Amino acid sequence: MPFIRTMQGDIAPENLGFTYAHEHIVCRPPHWVERGESDLLLDDPEKSCQEVALFREAGGRSIVDATAIDYGRDPEAVRAIAQKTGVQIIGTAGFNKGFLWDAKMPGQERTFADWIDSESEDRLAQFVIDEVEQGMWGIGAAYDDVHPTKVRAGQVKFGTGYNSMSPLEIKTIRAACRAHLQTGAPVHSHTEAGTMALEQMRIIREEGVDLSCVSFGHMDRNPDPWMHRRVAETGAYLCFDGIAKVKYNPESVRIRCILDLVKAGHQKQILISGDTARRSYYSTYTHAVGLPYIITTWIPRLMEQAEEEGIDGRQLVEDLFINNPRTCMTFRKG
Repeated sequence: MPFIRTMQGDIAPENLGFTYAHEHIVCRPPHWVERGESDLLLDDPEKSCQEVALFREAGGRSIVDATAIDYGRDPEAVRAIAQKTGVQIIGTAGFNKGFLWDAKMPGQERTFADWIDSESEDRLAQFVIDEVEQGMWGIGAAYDDVHPTKVRAGQVKFGTGYNSMSPLEIKTIRAACRAHLQTGAPVHSHTEAGTMALEQMRIIREEGVDLSCVSFGHMDRNPDPWMHRRVAETGAYLCFDGIAKVKYNPESVRIRCILDLVKAGHQKQILISGDTARRSYYSTYTHAVGLPYIITTWIPRLMEQAEEEGIDGRQLVEDLFINNPRTCMTFRKG
């Protein structure tokens, strides 16, 4: 039977409901801990819990937490938030991007890059498989507390840098793809500033993965309609996950890219989120618009602009937040 794997357990796809496709809830990234970048540390589970509760009150049902081990995830803390708020949360196995790997692994002398370099692709793939089938490793409140958990991941992830793809990053792409082929877990790609998606596809194809099982993150950081169409034509999902981050692009640019894809026939391949990976994006850590913003403010604008162009706004929202995440996050081997 088809299923989606949440931190609380497996569910039928039709029970996923209204979903944000790429968020971060509790994380202590070693790279940023070592540099004293406190804004990038979501290390207060109570404040994060309050924020997730606000999402639920606004009408949200599920969240994909895209935090990988090298970004300092705490699966047990996030599962506790899911249980307390009633929000279904999907965890992430795999890896982020190379420039963060210079940080030391908590409790060890070696770095994440040392670890990835020393392991074969198949051994790294087995690590990811185990995180999907048995439980993810996490970093606890005591920073050097790295330990296995029984909280299983519902997607696998890899990432590449800005306009670059290192040998170690290629290694993790292959490992994540092989883990997908073994488990059926959906695949998520980090593209730094929206670059390298088409280049990543070459490796993904070499590994025999159906691109309709893959979502590419941060597509709105590179508002290139030609590139978006090329990605969509493969059957892959495009994640526009920078909503509210006007410092990168105004909402008019994001919405224009989304509506252009809709008009090109790709409405069923678009995912939406805010990637709220900083304290300064959370209303409970600071006074930012927080997780409810997409529901309370951005969706009404999207619907209005869609209707102005002859697009059914209500159906568009249903696809972007319910139907598309449901299909994307369902386990299947491809």
